[in-house]
Amino acid sequence: METLSVKFLFFDIGGVLLTNGWGHESREEAAKKFGLDYSEVKELHTFIFNVYEAAGVDLEEYLDTVVFNHPREFTREDFKNFMFEQSKELPNTLAWLKEWKKDCGFKIMAINNEGKELNDYRIKKFKLHDLFDAFVSSCEVGIRKPDPAIFKLALGIAMAQPQECVYFDDRKMFALAAKKLGMRAYQHTSFETTKEILENLKKENQPQVK
Repeated sequence: METLSVKFLFFDIGGVLLTNGWGHESREEAAKKFGLDYSEVKELHTFIFNVYEAAGVDLEEYLDTVVFNHPREFTREDFKNFMFEQSKELPNTLAWLKEWKKDCGFKIMAINNEGKELNDYRIKKFKLHDLFDAFVSSCEVGIRKPDPAIFKLALGIAMAQPQECVYFDDRKMFALAAKKLGMRAYQHTSFETTKEILENLKKENQPQVK
C-alpha cells in the first residue's frame, strides 16, 4: 500500500485556538449575571443547542427557547453581547500557528461545531481567515461532529485521502471519530505538545536531500 505524505491539517477551534463559544462555564456565569434558573437553562439548552449548531434554528430562536421563554428585565442585545464576550483567544496556539503557516507547506482547514452567529463573530474577531484556507462549520453544512459525515465532507472539500490528513481536537471522542476514517488524529492537550507534533510533521514532509 502506497504511503501518502501529509498535505492537509484540520483543526477544531473551541478548546484548541479559542475558548468555547458558549460552554457550560459561560452559561453558568450568564445565569448568575442575569438571574436565570440555571437548571432550567441547562435543560432547555441541551434540548435545542445541537439543533442551533446544525442550523436548524438561528440564535434568536435559540434564545426564545432557552432565555426569553419568560419576561426578562434585560434586553436581547445585552444577553447576546454577553454571549459574544465569552470568546477569548487561548494562549500561544493561534498566534503561533498564523506565523508557522507561512512556510509550513500544508493546507489548513477548520472542522468545528458552532452556531452561525457565534461562528461568524469568532472568524471575524480573531481573524481566523489568516490561518484557515476553508471552514467546515456545522452551522454551514448542517452536520455536527462526531458524525462521520462532517469529516467525509471535509475530505471531499480538500480532495484528499484520509492518510494525507492530520486532525487536532481537544475532545478525545472527536479525534477518535476522525481516526476511524483513517486520518491521523490527536487530542490537543497543550500548546507545547501540539507544537511538537506539528514541527515533526513539517520535518517529515521536507524533501530529503540525497
